[in-house]
Amino acid sequence: MAIHLFGLDFVWPRSGLDWRPVGDAAQHVIAQRHFLAGGWSWPPLDVATLGNVNLAFLDGIPALALPLKALHPLLPEGFHGIGQFYVLAWVLQPVAAVWALRGAGIRGFWPGIAVALMASAMPAFIMRYGHAALCGHFVILVSLGLYFRLLESPRWWAIAVPWQAVALLIHPYLALMSLALLAVVPLTLLLRGDRFLRAGIGAALALAAMIGVMAGFGYFGASGDGGYGQYALNLLSPVWPFRSLLLGGWVSAEVDATGHGGWEGYNWLGLGLWAALIAGVFVARQRIAPALRDHLGLVLALLGLTALALSFRIGLGDRILLDLGPAPGVLEQFRASGRFFWPVGYALMIGAAVLLAGRGARGVAILLACALLQFVDAAPMREGLRLWAAQRAPWTVPADELRPLFREARSITLLPSWACIPPSDDAARIRTLELLLLASETPRPMNTMYAARWRTPPRCNDAAVMASPLAPGELRVGLAAREGFAGLSGSGCRAAGDLTVCR
Repeated sequence: MAIHLFGLDFVWPRSGLDWRPVGDAAQHVIAQRHFLAGGWSWPPLDVATLGNVNLAFLDGIPALALPLKALHPLLPEGFHGIGQFYVLAWVLQPVAAVWALRGAGIRGFWPGIAVALMASAMPAFIMRYGHAALCGHFVILVSLGLYFRLLESPRWWAIAVPWQAVALLIHPYLALMSLALLAVVPLTLLLRGDRFLRAGIGAALALAAMIGVMAGFGYFGASGDGGYGQYALNLLSPVWPFRSLLLGGWVSAEVDATGHGGWEGYNWLGLGLWAALIAGVFVARQRIAPALRDHLGLVLALLGLTALALSFRIGLGDRILLDLGPAPGVLEQFRASGRFFWPVGYALMIGAAVLLAGRGARGVAILLACALLQFVDAAPMREGLRLWAAQRAPWTVPADELRPLFREARSITLLPSWACIPPSDDAARIRTLELLLLASETPRPMNTMYAARWRTPPRCNDAAVMASPLAPGELRVGLAAREGFAGLSGSGCRAAGDLTVCR
C-alpha cells in the first residue's frame, strides 16, 4: 500500500528537481533540511540557520530527524526524511493495530488481518496526509497496546517510559494522547481493586520522561496563536460520512459549526467500524458491561479526551449547541482540539474486534466482512492521498536562476519577512514559503521562517534591514520588481523573473 501511494522521488528526495512539495509539507521539508545540515548544539533541536527556532515547532519530526542528522554526510544534497515518515506511518499502522489487539487478549491470524485492514482504512488516519507527523497514528495504537499489557505486568513500564519520550519527539499532540492512555493504568487497577502503586510510579516516570525531554530539548517557553474551540470536534463528526464511497453522496463537506471548516474535527469512524460496533452489540452485548467495568479507567480517559475534543463551544451540525464561555488559558495551547478524539476511535475499533472475535468463527467472519467494508469504503480517501503524493507542482519562482545564487550566498534575506506579510496576503506567504523551500536545498542562514510557535515571536523590522548595507556574502531577495523596493537599489541588484535579487 505504501509503495502504491507514494512515488520513489517523494520518498527519496534530492535537490534540483523541477517540482516542489506544497502546503505544510513544504514547511516540514525546510525544517528538516536546515536541521540535518546544521551542526550539533544545545538545545539539540534548535535550528541555527532558521533563527534558532525549535525543530519541533516546525513539525520536523525530531524522532526521525535526530538519527538522520547523524547520517547526513552519507545522504544526497537536498535530502529530508518527510517522505520516509509517511511510508513508516503506513507500514506501522496495521502492525500497531495487531499489537493492540493482541494486548487486549485476541490472537489468531484472521482477527489480526481484520484489524490491520480496518486500522489502515481509518478515515482520520488517511486524511491527515497533509501533515506528516500527525500521520503517526501508530503511536496511539502502540500506547493502547501498552495499556493492556501494563495491566497484566509492570515490566512493560521499561518500554512505556522511553516510548512516551519517543511519542513526544514525533508530535506533542500524539504524546498527550499516549500519556492519557498510559496514565490511566493505575486508575483502572485502582477501580478493579488491584494493586496500583507500581503502576502509579510507572505513570509518573512516563510523565517525567516527557517533561524531561521537553525541558532538555527546548520545548518550554513557546507560545502559539491560541484559539481553543476553533478547530473542535462536532457532535456529528463520528457519523458524518464525508469522503465515504458508499455514503459520501449524502454530504458535500466536513460538518462545521465554528466557521473554521471542520477539518481538524474530521472524525468519521468509517462504515465498516460502525457495522462492527453494531454487530458487536447484537452478537456479544452481554460482554459489554463487564468489559466497561473492567476498563473503567480507560473509559473515563476516553470520555475526558472526547470532552477536550468538543471544547467549550460544542457544535451540533452547523450550530453551536452550547457555549461555556472563555476556556482556561492552558487550553489555548490545544487549538486543534478535535484531534483528541482519535484515541476514542481506535479504542472503539479494538473493542469491536474483541467483542466479535470472542464469539468464535462466526464473529471472526463478521469482523472480516466489516474490515473489508471499511477498506472498500475508504477508497476515495486513499485515492485523494495518492493524487496528493503524485502532484508535481512546478516552481513559480525562477528556480534555475536562483539556485546558483543561493548556493554561493553566505546568508539569505527575504523581503518582506514573514512577520511583515499581512495574514490576509496568502499569495505573498505562499511565495515566501516557496523561496524558503528552494533555498533549503543548500541551507544558509535565513532572516525569516514560518513557525506555528516561537519562544520569541519575530517582529517586522524590514525597514531597518533595507536601510542597512548588504553584509559580505548576503543575498537579498524581494518579492517585487526593483521599483517596488526602495531599499533594493544599487549596482548589485537585478531582476530575476518578477523578483529582485541583490548581492
